[in-house]
Amino acid sequence: MRRRQLAALSLAALTPPSLARAQPAWPSRPVRFIIPFPPGGAADLVGRMLAAHFQTAFGQGFVVENRGGAGSAIGVDALAKAPADGSAIGMINIAANAILPAVRKVPLPYRPIEDFSPISNLAVTPALLLVNPRKLPDVRTVADLVAAAKARPEAINFGSSGVGSSLHLGMELFMAKAGIRMTHVPFAGGGPLLQALLAGTIDASLDVAATTTELIRSGQIRALATTAPVRMPIYPDLPALNETYPGAELASWHGLAAPAGTPAPILARLASETQTFLRSPETAQRYTQLSLDMPQHTTPAEFSAFMGRELATFRDLARAQNIVVE
Repeated sequence: MRRRQLAALSLAALTPPSLARAQPAWPSRPVRFIIPFPPGGAADLVGRMLAAHFQTAFGQGFVVENRGGAGSAIGVDALAKAPADGSAIGMINIAANAILPAVRKVPLPYRPIEDFSPISNLAVTPALLLVNPRKLPDVRTVADLVAAAKARPEAINFGSSGVGSSLHLGMELFMAKAGIRMTHVPFAGGGPLLQALLAGTIDASLDVAATTTELIRSGQIRALATTAPVRMPIYPDLPALNETYPGAELASWHGLAAPAGTPAPILARLASETQTFLRSPETAQRYTQLSLDMPQHTTPAEFSAFMGRELATFRDLARAQNIVVE
């Protein structure tokens, strides 16, 4: 008996204090899930789906906190400043983490990459290159639009949902790759933009499939290409701009991240369960209903590298085209 007691004491003396202490289970209390948008949109729905999946998988509450405003920068800033202990996770996106840092004259209150621990991309929304067929009746392909724009520099106008928006930057990227110039007409959001395209106030624009598919089918607007890296399953005959102009890609993305410094074991568990969520047939079905595409860059390392490339692309583009948002 005495010998066993001495052996136990010797083992305890050799055990590092960090291992000797019992590690608390995670999550041991509800986790904040910050969504940087108001309730109801596609990003909010994806975030709530993922939060519900985590709640079931981890047996603990994941409390959704909608923090919209400033193009999603308010919610993303709240995530950046949250404790890095696993008590808060949230969604980041192309606007707050790639475009706004590239075009804003005044720096944002957070660093777009360094202040986060990327976990996974969650969903992407490629855009379609559209024209009004009454304003441009002879433009039926991307080559037709490029030829028309080269024949009449800046005579063709295109709309966007605002200066520095993803739809603006996507068109600027296409024009830079194609070597053409068209005149930019910004609108206060996607709704007014689409109405202007339908009315013929503008000749062309980028917009997402979710809001334009029925209008394309009815012939009110004409789709020339997609900004996705490859052709979209719902438009297999529609070319990707990338086929003719490599690098002319734009897909709005929403990803999952934690504050920088969150412990690696927590990040690994979140990454694993996010993979399970993305592979689920129920998730795939819901994404189809929302006109969302599955992301390509889903491991933490892949997503981090992807974010870096996106930020560099839009910074270079903003400098080259002198795009600045006050």
